[in-house]
Amino acid sequence: MSSKLKVLQVIPKLGYGGAETGCYDLAHYLPENNCSSYIVTSGGELLKFIDKKKVKLIKLPVHSKNPLLIIFNSIALIFIILLNNISIVHARSRAPAWSCLIATKITRRKFVTTFHGTYNFNNSIKKFYNSVMVRSDLIIAGSNFIFSHISHNYKKYLNVKKKFLVIFRGINVDYFDPSTTLEDQENKLISQWELTRGKKIILMPGRLTSWKGQEIFIEALNLANKKLGFQSFYAVILGSDQGRDIYTKKIKRLAEQHRLTGQLKFIEHCKNMPLAYKISSLVVSASIEPEAFGRVAVEAQSMEKPIIASDIGGSNETIIDKKTGFLFKSSDPESLSEKIVEVLQLDESRLKSIGIEGRKNIIKKFNVEKMCFSTYSEYKKLLN
Repeated sequence: MSSKLKVLQVIPKLGYGGAETGCYDLAHYLPENNCSSYIVTSGGELLKFIDKKKVKLIKLPVHSKNPLLIIFNSIALIFIILLNNISIVHARSRAPAWSCLIATKITRRKFVTTFHGTYNFNNSIKKFYNSVMVRSDLIIAGSNFIFSHISHNYKKYLNVKKKFLVIFRGINVDYFDPSTTLEDQENKLISQWELTRGKKIILMPGRLTSWKGQEIFIEALNLANKKLGFQSFYAVILGSDQGRDIYTKKIKRLAEQHRLTGQLKFIEHCKNMPLAYKISSLVVSASIEPEAFGRVAVEAQSMEKPIIASDIGGSNETIIDKKTGFLFKSSDPESLSEKIVEVLQLDESRLKSIGIEGRKNIIKKFNVEKMCFSTYSEYKKLLN
């Protein structure tokens, strides 16, 4: 085998989620450290940004849970591993992980998995399906919360001889930097969203799905209105429903019931997320189920914006309560409304202090360079 490290990452689709951006960032970090970098995926929006000179891209239907396609993918991966002399195969989701497990067993290559979420299970078959993520030589948890979840729920599948550790997910702090946006860009976005310059803006990013807590957020806005006076702020729910039309109608109807239609905007997409954070006075993450990591909370802090998030899951690790952001009681609109009112009434010096501490927190613990270096270091240890 060549002494040069060759890493193949396998991910269903290369979109804008946390797992996908982590894969993308690592893929471009490795060539800078004299490693060969490969990605196998079925497609996705991030494909057009991949530097083809640095990263070799191979398309396979690895998004499919069809058992026949999983077997087909495993055979294709065997050929890819042998043809390119791959050293390490890193799977970031369950269906492709099964293909990778088969391929690495046959080719005797090192197998790495990253457990990106809690992966729902309601029976032993589903739990067995999920367990592929702990059958690797190196198991990476994206947060301490995920580490505890794996330890508690997959204990019988864990092999004490295999390495199991936490590598926090990271973001690009140069991209999420408040100094990179221009005032004319900010004014343009405020105009596009039909907002008014000078009025406080509360931003809630995230795909439209019930567990992200948009209903809790709307209820909290209604309560905050009663305390602060109606029309005292704007709110923006930013995210796509990804085909969940019924849920979208439900939350829009809820907004109408609370007479929030003049204050609350529903925006489906924003290509420039740093700009969306920059024009906001406050960012909210109201998930009613634990976030594995909570990218919104990290991005908001990096942009020096106060964040209010549910006191469950990864947010407990990424936010220093009352210093870099605020935690509220999960699923409780009253608790969220109290925090919204509190933050909107803070003076400028306190808000600036929260912003500075938030960015320092992210640069120190959750930047993408640290994530990539830690993963690369573990790769080398695995081979040695």
